[in-house]
Amino acid sequence: MEMINIISREMKLSNSQILAVAKLLEQGATIPFIARYRKEKTGSLDEVAIAAIRDRIEQLNALNDRKEAILKSLKGRDLLTQRLLTDIQNAVSMTDLEDYYEKYRPKKTTRAQMAREKGLEPLARFLLNQSNQDPLIEAKKYISSEKKIESVEDALAGARDIVAEIINEDVQIRAGIRELFLNSGQIRSMVKKGKQEEGIKFKDYFDWMEIACKAPSHRILAMFRGQKESILSVHVLPDEQRARDLIERKYIKNQSSSAQEVIIAIKDSYKRLLSKSIEKEYTNQLKAEADETAINVFAANLKELLLSAPLGQKKILAIDPGFRTGCKVVCLDAQGQLLHHDLIFPHHSNDEQAKKIILNLVKTYVIEAIAIGNGTAGRETEAFVRKLGLDNHIHIVMADESGASIYSASKLAREEFPDHDITVRGAVSIGRRLLDPLAELVKLDPKSIGVGQYQHDVDQKLLKKSLDDVVVSCVNQVGVEANTASRELLCRVSGLNDTIAANMVLFRNENGPFRSRKDFLKVPRLGPKAFEQAAGFLRIHNAKNSLDRSGIHPESYQIAEKMATDAGFDIENFVMNSLEIKKIQLSRYLTGTIGIPTLKDIVKELASPGRDPRKEFQLFSFDDTIHDIKDLVPGIKVPGIVTNVTAFGAFVDIGVHQDGLVHISQMADRFVKDPNGILTVRQAVMVTILEVDVKRKRISLSMKEKQGAS
Repeated sequence: MEMINIISREMKLSNSQILAVAKLLEQGATIPFIARYRKEKTGSLDEVAIAAIRDRIEQLNALNDRKEAILKSLKGRDLLTQRLLTDIQNAVSMTDLEDYYEKYRPKKTTRAQMAREKGLEPLARFLLNQSNQDPLIEAKKYISSEKKIESVEDALAGARDIVAEIINEDVQIRAGIRELFLNSGQIRSMVKKGKQEEGIKFKDYFDWMEIACKAPSHRILAMFRGQKESILSVHVLPDEQRARDLIERKYIKNQSSSAQEVIIAIKDSYKRLLSKSIEKEYTNQLKAEADETAINVFAANLKELLLSAPLGQKKILAIDPGFRTGCKVVCLDAQGQLLHHDLIFPHHSNDEQAKKIILNLVKTYVIEAIAIGNGTAGRETEAFVRKLGLDNHIHIVMADESGASIYSASKLAREEFPDHDITVRGAVSIGRRLLDPLAELVKLDPKSIGVGQYQHDVDQKLLKKSLDDVVVSCVNQVGVEANTASRELLCRVSGLNDTIAANMVLFRNENGPFRSRKDFLKVPRLGPKAFEQAAGFLRIHNAKNSLDRSGIHPESYQIAEKMATDAGFDIENFVMNSLEIKKIQLSRYLTGTIGIPTLKDIVKELASPGRDPRKEFQLFSFDDTIHDIKDLVPGIKVPGIVTNVTAFGAFVDIGVHQDGLVHISQMADRFVKDPNGILTVRQAVMVTILEVDVKRKRISLSMKEKQGAS
């Protein structure tokens, strides 16, 4: 219960909300299911809050596990006192816990331990007392050739080592120094000798310093990357004198000779022990915070990309462009199934054959849209297609092909297309992305999609967990058609896994399409618990019962049917009858477990069952006169598509095979704190060319209306 109290205080939520989420998670409920179908129990907490509760529970469980390990170690060495037990049990963070344990942690032999073994602990205590007695006279008592203490200085040096370690293990001092690092520590990077040329990409950080707590995440990650690549040396330290003053305020009592010895020990303790220990700890904290920011940016970008507007079920001709090796062409039916593939060479001297092939395929397969990959030769291929004189109703769209090559070489692609090479598979992926971005992109490792910032530098375990959460959230938010979804899409549905998803595909292949949600229970391994979690997110568009086409959970069918009966209709004639649905008095249908939040969701689904929450597809075209970076002239305005949003700005594809950067300072005529508040991935924008560096392939862009404004 203490864990519930801690999370409740931290998140400013009621104990009952935290407890409800904890119990549901323990019972195997997923975050989308809890957020969508257990609102009464959680007080309508959203997925973000539920995920935060889950993560904090995991952190506190890890803290408790560490406490048990420390207590076991202390008991085994007979070091556990009642005071230490209380401190450890009351620790609410891993930092506090490790501070309490610092003094008792098994260590390699230290200078202080060797001094203690020589019997110098009493001399150290003498120095700390800072009496008026002469420490030189006191130190003479400890000279011993047997103990290898040859002089007064040897004795005092050993005593100072003990004092230094006592200071380093002082919980109060460690907390004070930690606070100093946190509030005023400066991060400084310097280029290593002889690394200037090799590390030219880190030139901005060859001699850089700023207050660490104010440094943006992308700069911190850039410096740490430079350090990892042995280009930069990076340190995070506060003012040394302020740190030593803090220690002296506690340990220096007067101006005696003993006090002067303690001052020497303080300097040594800080430089040799404390600063290195806290610097490592604070550096890890800075890295963790920068990781979290970068991961959050990545997750936000991924969500926008996954929820990109689908073109919908259209017959597609997809082209994977190329110059020398030609363009791979595939024709897909409205469900994305491969019907035909071919190879054309529109960029060679004789392109008449290519024209003939495309026109014939468009006619033969009644093509409704053409998807062209935006990689090498993409704009040139688009120009070729637009000159063919196709009917205006045929959409021509540049499709983002990031990660398509990775998919085409994957085991998954080989299993789906065992008789086709990677060029065919890549073209199919490009076409399917136009039909339904979500359904196709779930087949890829999110890291390969290219909407992250420093994704290879951040904590990979946390990154995977965050991105998996995003994918699962998007899949369940949109809902999945049970009769056409791939195994990869099905296994992301709440309550399902890869085995159950494979069994569902096998079941419908052997028995025909699912006719009702009840049929799911016939699938091997899909038991009542999995059904409870998954059923509401699975749709059957051709189901006899219209509720099976909606986001209403089967557990609520009786309520929906009662609403219809009370209105004088059967359920089939009641669904989408907006006039009658508006008349429903929700209070009449309250039960012990179903409240207003769920009833509102039921009514919303009755009015528009299974509605896709994604935006409607909008056609976009690049500037026809611009195909290469050399075509760009500062001052002109061009259309573009946002490909990535970072903490410092956004990258925009303007159709020249090199994304341009809209720095955060160029996003608006007003101050912008967070680029995500201005732009989203796949958003169409108009940008002004500010600067073009052809040699370095760098393009600076602006979205300001008033050019020249600062």
